[in-house]
Amino acid sequence: MSDTQGDDLLKALSAPIGAEKLAMLHRRLEAAAQAEDLLDVAYTTVDSPVGELLLAATPRGLVRVAYEVEGHDRVLQALSETISPRVLRAPKRLDAAARELEEYFERRRQRFDLPLDLSLSRGFRQLVQKRLPDIGYGQTRSYKEMAEMVGSPKAVRAVGTACATNPLPVVVPCHRVLRTDGSLGGYIGGLQAKTTLLELEAAA
Repeated sequence: MSDTQGDDLLKALSAPIGAEKLAMLHRRLEAAAQAEDLLDVAYTTVDSPVGELLLAATPRGLVRVAYEVEGHDRVLQALSETISPRVLRAPKRLDAAARELEEYFERRRQRFDLPLDLSLSRGFRQLVQKRLPDIGYGQTRSYKEMAEMVGSPKAVRAVGTACATNPLPVVVPCHRVLRTDGSLGGYIGGLQAKTTLLELEAAA
């Protein structure tokens, strides 16, 4: 190969790729990964009244909803370490979740009907998180009442930990759990996000 040919090839390889072509290549990669069953964790981001949310799903169902304050890159890194390194932005896989969240924020949906993958939680935490949807839309329970609901009335602190580590906030409504005195307590998305969700449901 002549020096001129080498220079031409180098220029071709280093030429910037337009956004449209890059999007097309990504769609092709997404389709190929799906067809070859190589997509273990699909993700996308959606805008919401509580900021941009990261949605991630495995073939079993929605596995993660993350607030911006959690650091989306850190969440994706954690998913690649705990579930699979085969993580890819694939919005179509999250269409149903994105639609139901939009309906929720528009006050047109009070309960989510999505398949969930609860594999990021274990034991007592998972037990609590499974019971959180039993708290009705627009209602609240105290950490003490949640402990009683799961049959461990003395495990109030453990219930707080289960809510604080809920991998599916909004969809699994840990925002409906308050302190016994009615104050907010902690929340993975921050207290402003918790307030926004409670006010949204109270206004419906």
